[in-house]
Amino acid sequence: VTPEDGDIITMSDPCSFSSSTTCVTKHLNLLLHVDFDRHVIRGKVQLTVEALEDRFSVLTLDTRDLDIKSVSVNQQPVRFALGSKHSFKGTPLNITLPFDLSRGQQVIVEVAYETSPSASALQWLTPEQTAGKKQSYLFSQCQAHHCRSMVPCQDTPSIKHTYYAQVSVPKDLVAVMSAVRDGQEVDPQDGGRIIYRFRQPVAMPSYLIAIVVGALESREIGPRSRVWSEKEFVDKAAFEFSETETMLKTAEDLAGPYVWGQYDILVLPPSFPYGGMENPCLTFATPTLLVSLNARLTCRSVCAVVLQVDVLNKVDWNAWMFTPGMPPVKPQYDTTLADACIALSQRWLKAKQQDLNGFSESEVKTLSSHQLIEFLSLLLQEEPLPLTHVKKMQELYNLNASTNAEIRFRWLRLCVRSKWEEAVPLALKMATEQGRMKFTRPLFREVFNFDKYRDEAVRVFVAHRAAMHPVTSGLVGKDLKVDASR
Repeated sequence: VTPEDGDIITMSDPCSFSSSTTCVTKHLNLLLHVDFDRHVIRGKVQLTVEALEDRFSVLTLDTRDLDIKSVSVNQQPVRFALGSKHSFKGTPLNITLPFDLSRGQQVIVEVAYETSPSASALQWLTPEQTAGKKQSYLFSQCQAHHCRSMVPCQDTPSIKHTYYAQVSVPKDLVAVMSAVRDGQEVDPQDGGRIIYRFRQPVAMPSYLIAIVVGALESREIGPRSRVWSEKEFVDKAAFEFSETETMLKTAEDLAGPYVWGQYDILVLPPSFPYGGMENPCLTFATPTLLVSLNARLTCRSVCAVVLQVDVLNKVDWNAWMFTPGMPPVKPQYDTTLADACIALSQRWLKAKQQDLNGFSESEVKTLSSHQLIEFLSLLLQEEPLPLTHVKKMQELYNLNASTNAEIRFRWLRLCVRSKWEEAVPLALKMATEQGRMKFTRPLFREVFNFDKYRDEAVRVFVAHRAAMHPVTSGLVGKDLKVDASR
């Protein structure tokens, strides 16, 4: 079927209750009051909704654990009802419009609400959980379908909209969002609070709405970039990301203009569950990057991309993309760096007890951090090494002293698999002192699979669960077969 000009092709999202096939949200206007005492956000959201069909009369929005106070349409109070709660979709909010809409007609729907202290999109940190130890901290993570626990909305990536936000926070704290900063003022209703304003003129899906409130400082790292963090990390973060503008320009040369205006980077507290989140205008980054980034390697990678642009222009893309059969060219890669990792890993895998004295500390001194990561990764793909081997490896390479998160993560997994009991508390410490799921989940699983320490893995998880991000605690709980009510 060929749609008529102007028709919008829509598909139902199985993870959303919202009426995405009958209407679309064009804009959100958010008024948010962040309450650290109660761990809730009191909010009003005004949704500009456009009908996709004639006689449109009922709007359904996604919610999860929201306390809906009131709903109005074009400033007229209307009837609303919450449906049955679904295990992962949340609860539909059904709003009866006071009049039918014709296709293309728009209305403004305002919902007053309050989030739950256990909202899956929000993590509230106590001062003790921050680097500064003095102020509370809040951050959101709406991907994949958690925005509905923070804002009643059409929480599906098939719908994109702009947004404007005004956020009231205690005056000692700073708010930032996935949008361009648009000024600030003292809250006229409370002199002890400040209202921060934000505008996002580029249409985007709801899961990219992001908010952070904390004792934040920033440093300028380029003409359109700042790095944000607690003051304890901000200078180190500014150094690590100092080449951001170079990377942006290189990306623009390859892919066209950067359309979001501002490109800021926020280094979050350790409990952030991902390596990064590419929110518009404000990329979230894990603090584990601050000990694993190598500025010189980053520079080389950017330079290499620039040198390859001319080569890419000479590629026969039709032959590569559309011609059946094998690729027209088999690339000849320089495998020198990988070969060194493979050779060293094979030596350890094949070594007998009497061979261990043949290894020396010099073997890893010539390896880059990326090669060392690859060496450990290769060992993890095989059967566990004998305990004598990993103890010898520690004696020679002193991997316990590594502050590179990628290296330390793989090394501790290797040790626990080899049943080195001294590594268990180190693995559990790394699993809980930061919350990046890439590290936390596998480390807990390794200890859990060490039969002697299975109960210890569960005990440590239960003790630290409250400090984890809700997404992280839920998934680790499933990994360890821990009942959510325990």
